[in-house]
Amino acid sequence: MKHSLPNSECHAPEDRCQQRRRHRGHSSTRSRSCRRGGFTLLELLLVLAILVVLGGIVVVNVVGTGEAAKADATQSQLKMVQSFITQYKLRMNTLPETLEELKDGPSDASLKAKWVKPIIERVPTDAWGKEIIYSVNGNTYELRSGGIDGQMNNDDDIVVTG
Repeated sequence: MKHSLPNSECHAPEDRCQQRRRHRGHSSTRSRSCRRGGFTLLELLLVLAILVVLGGIVVVNVVGTGEAAKADATQSQLKMVQSFITQYKLRMNTLPETLEELKDGPSDASLKAKWVKPIIERVPTDAWGKEIIYSVNGNTYELRSGGIDGQMNNDDDIVVTG
């Protein structure tokens, strides 16, 4: 029965390659893993630096993506409210005076007779939880969200018209 003795050069058991070389009559040379016990400090610092850079890129993209996702969700919400307004107009032959009329029915007594059921259960808000502003001007209307900063009438507002 043949026993494998530890390699005296690196104090580790022989691997299969070393055993085969010895069996074939080749002299045993130290393998790369035997010559080198671990990673150098420079290699560890390089890997750490790469991980920090990648982590920074991910954080920047995730933070930006959150606000962009809310803006997209608000845009979709405004389009959905636009479709509710279209349903109201088809039923009542006029635009609602307020978004609450989509839920409660028209405030005009002559239109109340046509009212069958609510179009929405509650008046929706934007993705930041702020009120959607609805304004009517004749046969056109505007739905507006204050956007990221919540302030109206600036560059980050999200607007849908109909």
